[in-house]
Amino acid sequence: MLLQVQQVTRRFGADTLFSNVSMDVPEHGRVALVGRNGAGKSTLIRMITEGETPDEGQIISKRGITIGYLAQDTGLDSNRTIWEEMASVFKALQEQEAKLHELEEQMSDPDVINDAEQFAQISATYDQLQTNFKNQNGYGYRAEIRGVLHGFEFDEPDYDRSITELSGGQKTQLALAKLLLEKRDLLVLDEPTNHLDVETLTWLEGYIQSYKGALLIVSHDRYFLDRIVTEVYDMSIGTLTHYHGNYSNYVDQKAARLQREWKEYEKQQDKISKLEDFVNKNIVRASTTKRAQARRKQLAKMDRLDRPETDDKVAHFEFVPDRQSGNIVLTVDDLAVGYSPDNVLADPVNLDINKHQAIAIVGPNGVGKSTLLKTILGKIPAIRGKVTFGTGVDTGYYDQEQRSLHDKKTVLDELWDDHPTTPEGDIRTILGSFLFTGEDVDKMVHSLSGGEKARLLLTKLAMNHDNFLILDEPTNHLDIDSRQVLENTLNDFDGTILFVSHDRYFINQVATSVVELSASGSELYLGDYDYYLEKKEEQEALAAKKLADESPDTPVTTTKTVSQSKQNYQQSKELQKQQRKLSRAVESLEQRLTELSDEQTELETQMTKPETFNDPQKMNTLQNQLTAVTAEIEQVETDWEENSMALEELNESNK
Repeated sequence: MLLQVQQVTRRFGADTLFSNVSMDVPEHGRVALVGRNGAGKSTLIRMITEGETPDEGQIISKRGITIGYLAQDTGLDSNRTIWEEMASVFKALQEQEAKLHELEEQMSDPDVINDAEQFAQISATYDQLQTNFKNQNGYGYRAEIRGVLHGFEFDEPDYDRSITELSGGQKTQLALAKLLLEKRDLLVLDEPTNHLDVETLTWLEGYIQSYKGALLIVSHDRYFLDRIVTEVYDMSIGTLTHYHGNYSNYVDQKAARLQREWKEYEKQQDKISKLEDFVNKNIVRASTTKRAQARRKQLAKMDRLDRPETDDKVAHFEFVPDRQSGNIVLTVDDLAVGYSPDNVLADPVNLDINKHQAIAIVGPNGVGKSTLLKTILGKIPAIRGKVTFGTGVDTGYYDQEQRSLHDKKTVLDELWDDHPTTPEGDIRTILGSFLFTGEDVDKMVHSLSGGEKARLLLTKLAMNHDNFLILDEPTNHLDIDSRQVLENTLNDFDGTILFVSHDRYFINQVATSVVELSASGSELYLGDYDYYLEKKEEQEALAAKKLADESPDTPVTTTKTVSQSKQNYQQSKELQKQQRKLSRAVESLEQRLTELSDEQTELETQMTKPETFNDPQKMNTLQNQLTAVTAEIEQVETDWEENSMALEELNESNK
């Protein structure tokens, strides 16, 4: 075990947040910590990462363990450039590299060359240092940095940018990138998928799956948890319950456990009721009193089961349209989306949305997904093209930026001002169904959390009774339980939905079709998110095969798209052919490196012989040969590094 939480209790004053909780994180473990907001997850994480002392129990970790912690929305605070910050992880290797160059200069110094003993001593030091340097990936760490930065969408033009000029989301991505490069024994990640688009998420999943250390993850991204974790700990009503499997397994197991507990509880309650009824009826009768007394003793000795408890208090609401729309809800023809003719994000966009469809829009950050929704709604003018709504369409809009809320209003007034003829009692009842109860309705909007504002927006949307819902990232700020409620509500909605989301689990649950948005326009996929992925992979495999057929001698270039589509390599014989070609190239380069190293050693040995010292012409010839061999070694090492990294990425994608 890397880390053990043993019977830990945490109190705040007279209140107990959780008690007697235990958790094991094994070497190479993939562990998720889930639970509602406020359940105590962050408190437990701080105890593990920051050494906070529990009120009871203990937290034990393996001696010498290194822990990396990414707090939610915590970014790098540095005045360095992006490359400088990432390269700082490999400071020890850089120092070794500088020492190697220093030794190389010394060995080329004529005075050293003429001193056989000194030359032999420096050569031995150089060989030992070079071996250590190579074993620690000294020749590959720069490629490793480039690969991780590329995964987080930072490419070579970004390397010299100062971290101070980046957005908060970009700083958080770099904080995670640096942690991955540091290769800690245990990575503790709190909402690591925030600020990541789908492409980067897919890359991160592939990278983390091959991470050699252990992972402890807190996340609301259920799709991510399904792909990564093999154990789940559920923090609920002050306890921690362990489940084996991924997130979906946990959901099924928890539901089955709760059903079993209720069944056992109700069975016992029925038995208790019958025993008590017998006692009450027979205790005073002389003929049956002994039997009644025996039943009473049985009741007294019974180990009574507690009523099963959950903290599954969730919102209960529905979207009910006032009227039905026509069959054609929205038509978008050759639309150009952007902010000016010189700043077009996507073109052309075509949509044909019919009644009762649920269309998800996906694509990388910055491609114009939210801009498309605003253009359809007329909030941003179209650069080109046409947007046409069908007959009887009433449109409701959920804005991820929450700009339709008024900071200076109370929760009650935010709703009541839009519906002044609705009785206050009805407004309070509706708010209660969205978990705004008691004093919550008197809170000022500006004091609400992101999740509370999201629920208030959904309340307003439900009150409007529209038949066409346009939703921009509706699951942002919602905990897992609230997301599940929203999924169920949208699936029961007797209307039409167009939505943008990065939540792939949510897309799978709600979408009937997926539209991919890119700079070159839109493409429709008639299925959920998993179907969309399958079709994308098929397209990429066919494109790769076509490219390989047209240019069989083209060198392999590993791109982010290729690394995302793991199954492509298994499905495409052409890509496997490239893999074998790379493998042979790496073996050939390694063989050449061995030959060159032997040649270098032989030259250096000859140069240390006394007969060579007295022959300046021979010494000069050998020195020129050594210089040429050293230069070739550097070139072969560069080629080996590039091919090895390409092969490693292909191999990881094939797992």
